[in-house]
Amino acid sequence: MIRRLLTVFLFCIPCTAQVVAVRAGHLVDPAKATVADNQVILIREGKIAEVGTSVNIPPGATTVDLSSQWVLPGLVDAHTHITMNLPVNPPGGSLWENKLVHESTAFRTARGLHNAQILLNAGFLALRDVGNNGDYGDIAVRQAIEQGWFQGPTIIGSGKIIAEFGGQSHGFAPETGEFWKNEYLDADNPAEIRKAVHENIYYGAGVIKLVTDNNTYVYTAEDIRAAVDEAHNAGLKVAVHVFGGKAADNVIEGGADSIEHGFGLTDDQLLRMKEKNIYLVGTDFPLEHMIAFGSMTSLNANTAADMDIRRLAAAHRIGVKMAFGSDVVVELPGENRADMCFDFLKTWEKAGVPPADILRAWTTDAYELLGIAKQQGSIASGMAGDMIAVPENPLNNIYALRKVDFVMKDGQIVRRP
Repeated sequence: MIRRLLTVFLFCIPCTAQVVAVRAGHLVDPAKATVADNQVILIREGKIAEVGTSVNIPPGATTVDLSSQWVLPGLVDAHTHITMNLPVNPPGGSLWENKLVHESTAFRTARGLHNAQILLNAGFLALRDVGNNGDYGDIAVRQAIEQGWFQGPTIIGSGKIIAEFGGQSHGFAPETGEFWKNEYLDADNPAEIRKAVHENIYYGAGVIKLVTDNNTYVYTAEDIRAAVDEAHNAGLKVAVHVFGGKAADNVIEGGADSIEHGFGLTDDQLLRMKEKNIYLVGTDFPLEHMIAFGSMTSLNANTAADMDIRRLAAAHRIGVKMAFGSDVVVELPGENRADMCFDFLKTWEKAGVPPADILRAWTTDAYELLGIAKQQGSIASGMAGDMIAVPENPLNNIYALRKVDFVMKDGQIVRRP
């Protein structure tokens, strides 16, 4: 009996190294904004082996017919918080502090896995999670996916956010205690910043996230350089939450890899970002999201949405490299996490960004920002077997991205028409 089971087991080993041949009617290259017709993509052991019009499909290979589809690399959300959703009209209290106090890391990790799978099925094959996830909940989500316990996107997590004293909280009484340390690392000078970077790397961070301009005290250029030096020495990049003003000047001078949000950036600041190859991950919320945020804060939704559009249009005109980011989303009725990401397409369109440039920011350029472009993000020999398909050409109609009906991650078919 044991011999028979062993024979069956050995016979099934090739199943784990399945060969898949995808017949792509139209293969989109977002980097070049081109389409190649009638391509065959051969995937072996989770990686792309060959791409071309005359690829030999070996006997026994699984064949996927996408001859009427547009096949392209997976989408990227380069600024997200998958362990956090915000309810519309919360029952009083602060936007952030209720989350920090009332939700455990375990609960939020479960939400992160749930959101990761929703996003995977919608075609987002890589995410950069930039904090607000409890006690390293984003790292736990990544580890669970990498263990194969759950299907999910590639996740680059920041762990805890490094910030000036107080994180992103304001004006709490001393008796309340430093509750924000559940999610933030206080660091107020270069030495403390370097130590905080080391701590995050120790616990598994794949990117370093800082917050500045949250208080009257802001990080100096020297502070930013300390984070950049330590992160780059470990092969990691630095993302900094900043809106504008002097704080943004310091972030640019300090050489951060990306500015997150940057709603108040001037043309001069955007020009300096372009010169230093600093990405903008703008989190350009559509109006309905701003309205939902406005129901919880004093935000003027129309003013904020117009500011988003103006800054996004300026960044595109100047030629700043950009990547899409959704930030934290409000749970709008009838929409899941992926639906709300695709809502952002309207802002990019209103800003006058052409479909080809939107697609590049949501794919090619975002993979470069995440630092994984040599492993995934293009459909070419040696790359990860990652791809999605849509029924229309997204270079002509960017809203085709809402219609993803085929998803492959690491050679495994997640979703098919």
